[in-house]
Amino acid sequence: MRLAFWRAGKDKPVVQRAVARPAPPAQKPVGTSESGDLDLHALGQALMRRRNWIIIPTVLALVLSLAAVNMITPRYKSEARILVDGRENVFLRPNGERNEERSALDAEAVTSQVQLVQSRDLAREIIKKNKLAERPEFDPVLQGSSPLRSLLALVGIGRDPFSLTPEERVLEAYYDRFTAYAVDKSRVIVVEFQSRDPELAARVANSIAEGYLVLQQDARQQQAKSASQWLSGEIDHLRKRVAEAESRVEDFRSKSSLFVGTNNTTLSNQQMGEINTQLNNARALKSDAESKARLIKEMLQSGRPIEASEVLNSELVRRLSEQRVTLRAQLAEQSSTLLGGHPRIKELKAQLADLDRQLREEAGKVSRSLENDARIAGGRVEGLTASLDQLKKQASSTNGQDVQLRALEREAKAQRDLLESYLAKYREANTRENIEAAPADGRVISRATVSNTPAYPKKLPIVLIATLATLLLTSGAIATGELLRMTAPRTQGRASPEVVREIAPEILLAFPPEPVRAPAIAPELPAADFAAADHASEPVLHEPRADGPRMDAADISEIEQLADALVGEGHASHKVTVLGTASSESITLTALTLARLMARQAKVVVVDLVASSPAMAAASVDPVAPGLAELMQGEASFAQIITKDMMSRVHLVSAGRPGFDRAQLQSPRLTLAIDALLRVYDHVLLDAGTASDLPAELLTSQARAVVVPEASMTQEARASMCDQLKAVGFSEVIMLSKPCHAPDAVEPGPRVVAA
Repeated sequence: MRLAFWRAGKDKPVVQRAVARPAPPAQKPVGTSESGDLDLHALGQALMRRRNWIIIPTVLALVLSLAAVNMITPRYKSEARILVDGRENVFLRPNGERNEERSALDAEAVTSQVQLVQSRDLAREIIKKNKLAERPEFDPVLQGSSPLRSLLALVGIGRDPFSLTPEERVLEAYYDRFTAYAVDKSRVIVVEFQSRDPELAARVANSIAEGYLVLQQDARQQQAKSASQWLSGEIDHLRKRVAEAESRVEDFRSKSSLFVGTNNTTLSNQQMGEINTQLNNARALKSDAESKARLIKEMLQSGRPIEASEVLNSELVRRLSEQRVTLRAQLAEQSSTLLGGHPRIKELKAQLADLDRQLREEAGKVSRSLENDARIAGGRVEGLTASLDQLKKQASSTNGQDVQLRALEREAKAQRDLLESYLAKYREANTRENIEAAPADGRVISRATVSNTPAYPKKLPIVLIATLATLLLTSGAIATGELLRMTAPRTQGRASPEVVREIAPEILLAFPPEPVRAPAIAPELPAADFAAADHASEPVLHEPRADGPRMDAADISEIEQLADALVGEGHASHKVTVLGTASSESITLTALTLARLMARQAKVVVVDLVASSPAMAAASVDPVAPGLAELMQGEASFAQIITKDMMSRVHLVSAGRPGFDRAQLQSPRLTLAIDALLRVYDHVLLDAGTASDLPAELLTSQARAVVVPEASMTQEARASMCDQLKAVGFSEVIMLSKPCHAPDAVEPGPRVVAA
């Protein structure tokens, strides 16, 4: 259905049928407000009317609870606290554990100790120690037979005490009054016990704590006894095995002649080591003598001075060297005064030549002496090598026996070490059999004391809970019945919260969905002729004027009066559709002017349903922001499409960026988006332009129309247009005298503040 039917003007009967068919009024649930909220005042009146149904059961519950708590025999509770800390110190630990740091007990270990406190063995000891089986409190049979208890046992509620053994009856009563738990984030166990006798409650609680410690000590002592008995038998058996292993070692050594010398080695190995050392020394001496002799020979053959240490260290060579030095000194002295042919000079030279010959002969002797030493060392090397080979052959023949001997020695050593370790553990186990040497893993840090205040029943909490529960139940039952009576079926055509939440999650987080009434819309109407319309019409708010295109002060006053009237009507003007026959730019300027005036007193948003007009883009702080088309496509969110007006606190929503597909404005999700805006803003102004291709349901549902006509439009045409707009569903139609133009824009007054 389209609203631009005033353009064609050809189908008058259809318009008349639309005018004659009023929209059926929407039903409103009984007891709900116009916004769909529950009428709390009506609900309160219903509770007041039926107050007797609330007061009487509440008072009755109060009296009965008071009587019940005073008839119950009180119980007194005492508690003892045990710290589980592992009291075994380093001196009492076994030798193998003295160098190890024991980790702290974890939560599972503490919980296990709680189960030990609750063990039935400990419970039997406590019952026997405190003679609880002789008290009627713990054995119901001693109190006599109870017909009520027997009847309850027959119907399956509880058990008949006569069908239980005495031990079972006492244990059941014991565990009913006993509680043990671990304190959170600690290693403390709390032991609580309740009884009609406060002294008995304290005595039993302390007995449980002490019995727990004795139970742990007995377990440790029994463990030590069992270990010592087992170790004693194992030690006797190991002693025999060690003796047998050592005798086998000695027998095998004597048979194979594998006697042990120094450093725990056999004699053959020790001899081989010594001969090998001597052989290495002889080889070193031989090599050294040969090298020295060869060096001296090379010096003699080359005629170089003899500078070997073996030659120079000789006493004869030292004297000859001294004489040679003396002769050379004399020769040098005589040569300064005598010629070379002088007999004295010749004599001195002859003596020097004789000394050199003697030195060379002495060096040759030293060289021959070294060669003789090398030959002697070589002979020694050959002898030692032969001895070593002989010992190697002897050792190779005894290698198999040596391996067997070492295996026997290892076996004997392993048996001996095991025996020594068992002996050490046996001595420790005998020492720890004493109960004082086996400390428990806990200690009592708080003993139970006699209590003077009953722990059960808690009179005040029980009375308050019973009274308040009765009050709430009776009030809730009456309120539920009233709500069911007040609830009525919801009307069709409203947006479901799930779909609206999908489109506008940011708005629905602050404003939850509320019921929206959708008035019935007439079926799609074809075009109608304004000139032929003759049905009755209601008077319009403003009469048309025949002034020029510019508006004076009276025209501005008209817009201000309209803005004040719409703001004053409040929820009735929640949705305003601005449309008409003027140009789209004039309609947009008129909508902006009206919104700026209304924004002085309320929260206003202008939604552009035509296109991104220059006026709307110029007024926005973000002209390139996305619009409704992008919202329908899922490319933008509500937070992105809502922008602000630069001249006021008005919020703006454009139709879409330039070039968008106008088919997106036909989506049914657009109605849901407008509904979401209606939940946030006081007034929503829809700039519909000429409304040529927009759905009528979107513009007319619970909306008022502000018509912006052309200046040349006649009075009859304006009246006919008002009638037709009312016929299609507008609740009220307001006809302006003329559109606003650019010079008529209203500047924000002093009442405008930044949004």
